[in-house]
Amino acid sequence: MRDGEHTGLPEGVRRVQQALQVAGHPHAPVMLDGAARTAQEAADSLGVQLGQIAKSVIFKRREDGVAVLVVTSGDRRVDEKKVAALVGKLGRADADFVKSHTGFTIGGVAPVAHLHLPVTVLDQDLWRFDEIWAAAGHPHGVFRLSPQDLPNLTGALAADVVQDGPSATGQPTKPQQPLIQEAP
Repeated sequence: MRDGEHTGLPEGVRRVQQALQVAGHPHAPVMLDGAARTAQEAADSLGVQLGQIAKSVIFKRREDGVAVLVVTSGDRRVDEKKVAALVGKLGRADADFVKSHTGFTIGGVAPVAHLHLPVTVLDQDLWRFDEIWAAAGHPHGVFRLSPQDLPNLTGALAADVVQDGPSATGQPTKPQQPLIQEAP
């Protein structure tokens, strides 16, 4: 892992680094030696639990074509019906849509510094952890944060947006009370 405080960073990582600095976030992006295109790759590279990876999933809202960003725990699967109930009907976002709306390629979509501000929803299951890691604008870039940092960085609320039943790891999930985090 290499510290992100040096020149020569990819453009997306520089955008994320600048957004984090403006927000007063204490942790700069770091570049991993290997790619972290999936939550599992990121968890393996960082030596953390899969659930500590805050993966960014992009959808396309059908009514207006706006990008919808769901930031979820790496060991959970997004329930599109739950997200749609919060933001409107969803469609799939292809790689071109993701790149043109976020400025990031799939596998490196950060929760901040998008080219066009998305509608953002946070998975309340991220609050199981004290420390999480998110993509930093490139498949090799990540940054450390706490779940409490997400509402401050994104202006989004936390909600139940994941599938009930087995998680992405096959482990059962427990239904939780809705957690609503108000952004300041």
